[in-house]
Amino acid sequence: MSRIDTIFSDGKKKIIPFIVAGYPSLDETESILLALDAAGADVIEIGIPFSDPIADGPVIAAAMHQALKMGHTPSDAIGALSRVRSQLKAGVVAMVSHSIVRKSGGRAFIKRLAESGFDGVIIPDIDGDEAQIMGTYCNEIDIAFIMLVAPTTPIERVKTQTDCSTGFLYVLARTGLTGEKAEMPDISERIHKIRTVTDLPLAVGFGISNAEHVKSVHKVADAAIIGSALVRRLGEAKDPVTSATQFLKEILQ
Repeated sequence: MSRIDTIFSDGKKKIIPFIVAGYPSLDETESILLALDAAGADVIEIGIPFSDPIADGPVIAAAMHQALKMGHTPSDAIGALSRVRSQLKAGVVAMVSHSIVRKSGGRAFIKRLAESGFDGVIIPDIDGDEAQIMGTYCNEIDIAFIMLVAPTTPIERVKTQTDCSTGFLYVLARTGLTGEKAEMPDISERIHKIRTVTDLPLAVGFGISNAEHVKSVHKVADAAIIGSALVRRLGEAKDPVTSATQFLKEILQ
């Protein structure tokens, strides 16, 4: 059983914070990982900076731009995790563009992720045929391959996506770009339909911005993913590490 499978096996509701590797700095990335883990994160999603982020709103896109401007590379993200992996209880998942995967060696890059301590990988812009191939390979090397499901994805297509997914399924709460939102859409019917075609845990993201949103997600799904609200806090804080701890405690109250 993989670490991701073990984390979800107790049936409790989970929280998955998202951060950008190298933001606000590479040293702080390592400290933020430790802080989020200590504060109760079940899985931590690390976005690997990309010059043309897929579906990311202005907060995360700006964080990625800043990380790239400082010269941070995918290898830096891998190194940051490897240095603290032994101190983390949480699972760790990479969010990485297919362009980076291809340019960094394809399967060899995924293997590097696994060897450095990543427990899963999300490739948001991978196409269907490639996803089937990559899902099979990830299963062979015991790293979860996590697919995204949009609100507009037909349920028949969702079934195809879940067939190559492991770990959990990333369910988008809304269409459009990531970013903080005031309102939480009603996702109950969508979650119910997805559960008819998969037994995988369902993690909901996109616009999950506060404790009330998290509670709403937890009523129907297995995990809440929260990104832009946290990334913004980290960028604004004088002490990002303390801010990460405080934010997660607020979310889990």
